Amino acid sequence: MSFKINNRRYTGSKTKLVPWIKEVIEENCLDCKSFCDIFAGTGVVTYGLIDNFDEFIINDFLYSNEVIYEGFFGKGNYDKEKINRISKRYNNIDLNTVEPDFVTKNYGGKYFSNEDALKIDYIRNDIEKKKNKINKKEYNILLASLIYSFDRCANTVGHYDAYIKSKTVRSSFTFELIEPILESTDTQVVKIYREDANELAKRIYADVVYIDPPYSSRQYSRFYHVIEIITKWDKPQLFGAALKPEAENVSEYSKSRALDFFQDLISSLDTKYIVVSYNNTYNSKSKSSKNKMTLEDIKETLSKKGETKMYFKNHKAFNAGKTEFNNHKELLFVTKVK
Repeated sequence: MSFKINNRRYTGSKTKLVPWIKEVIEENCLDCKSFCDIFAGTGVVTYGLIDNFDEFIINDFLYSNEVIYEGFFGKGNYDKEKINRISKRYNNIDLNTVEPDFVTKNYGGKYFSNEDALKIDYIRNDIEKKKNKINKKEYNILLASLIYSFDRCANTVGHYDAYIKSKTVRSSFTFELIEPILESTDTQVVKIYREDANELAKRIYADVVYIDPPYSSRQYSRFYHVIEIITKWDKPQLFGAALKPEAENVSEYSKSRALDFFQDLISSLDTKYIVVSYNNTYNSKSKSSKNKMTLEDIKETLSKKGETKMYFKNHKAFNAGKTEFNNHKELLFVTKVK
């Protein structure tokens, strides 16, 4: 088995909506060669449109997502036999020879079983040791594969805001490789960024810009802190019951001034078409789930940029918490820029 890019649990993932998003873009965005996914998250929208455009820009501010994009989309040759040999060895680790490191000491028996935590420690350290012996593509494939592998066995509800305390943590870790989407012979050009979307918008051009920012007060850097730490391997001090580091990469789109930042983003874009995903959780009773921008805010902002159409689809969103969303609808705005 190998992981495809959509084989993750991720809050707000558009995996099931990609065919619909693709259909709307194909219907409205004509004679376009370049596409930008400026809040790319899992990267599944770019993946779904990979045969529709010649050039892509994919951006997200999480370190782990950048590594995942490099592993799946990054150009460059890699030695498949070497990668497979390494993968096989990672599934035959003698745990008696492994020294507990950051994952075992902090997350063992909590986010992961102690046995799985030891395996993750060994593999993460080994990938880092190999950094000078493997190329960039191979490094990112191995690290992205580790992320997908441990995410599957994590003792969580799908994000890392907390671990599940009322159960015995079972060992189930198996190292599996990701399946890269682009090979070095493919013609598509993919530029990968890890930047603030508003700053990046001032420097790039794409015929179509797809926008799916966080709309609620939930911070993705806090939801996925375990993945971020293992990716960066900087071993920070942790705090609280959920064992989180000090806050970083805090999104302004999850704060009270979200509309100001959205308006700045839209005004900065150099593009033919803007496509914005939105949903009707603005009616949620949960403060953390409630959207920071209203439907009217977005319509008004986009209409100033050009003629705007709105599409909607009934959709049961991925919800790892206890918040109930009745009559959940996913919306797409398509703006033809003046």
